[in-house]
Amino acid sequence: MNKLPLYFRLVRLDKPIGTLLLLWPTLCALWLASNGRPNLTLVLIFSLGTLLMRSAGCAINDYADQDFDRHVKRTVNRPITSGRVSGKEALAVAAVLAIASFCLILPLNALTKQLSVAALIIAGTYPYFKRFFAIPQAYLGIAFGFGIPMAFAAIQNTVPPVAWVLLLGNVFWAVAYDTEYAMVDRDDDLKIGIKTSAITFGRYDVAAIMVCYAVHLLLLLWAGRVMGLGIWFNAGLVIAAGIAVYHYTLIRTRERDPCFYAFRHNNWLGAAVFGGIALDYVLR
Repeated sequence: MNKLPLYFRLVRLDKPIGTLLLLWPTLCALWLASNGRPNLTLVLIFSLGTLLMRSAGCAINDYADQDFDRHVKRTVNRPITSGRVSGKEALAVAAVLAIASFCLILPLNALTKQLSVAALIIAGTYPYFKRFFAIPQAYLGIAFGFGIPMAFAAIQNTVPPVAWVLLLGNVFWAVAYDTEYAMVDRDDDLKIGIKTSAITFGRYDVAAIMVCYAVHLLLLLWAGRVMGLGIWFNAGLVIAAGIAVYHYTLIRTRERDPCFYAFRHNNWLGAAVFGGIALDYVLR
């Protein structure tokens, strides 16, 4: 039996939104760290590495959550849950992808390699945080944003304070969009005992999401000032803020489909921020 289509689904290559949510902050960091002139090779390394590590993370997540996914409407037919891919196969796929990702950064400096080990540990342990951590989305934000310090390390051979502020901002963004995602599964998660921010925030979930969006954008604004960005960067943030307000109109009724659409639409929020950064450097 040809299992490639199943492996394709296992690592979510049919659903690129997760890769994009990792990629936008990483690209922003590459542009900021290089003053708008990143080396093309570095852009390719980080872009492909983002895809590989996100895919590996999906395989590990499905392995860790297989017993829970059987009780969730949205995940009951995933390759492991349905029995078409074994847990051992999923771990093997994740290992191959992680090794391939590490091979990509072999030409880079030692600091970047050290940070990549931390990134791997964070990505590998995230699925288990849902067992005991009330807001696992915050840990996800670290995992999804760790390309930021790695990008600065690869270009500057150091990680300045602004990079950690950007990572913190990414944590708030991840809590916002992944709470929208968690709102889709809230009923099922309550039954099986999974902890999510949507459950923790309770009736304040929509307000918490909007606060997280605001903190994310304010931290970006501060970072932009530190990096000397101007009008085009600010324009990107204004567009991103408008997108966040649009998400409020989608999630305020807490219906499954609009919440899921809002989660996926965060791709455009990330694109707006990156577009503002890139244009600001180009049009100086």
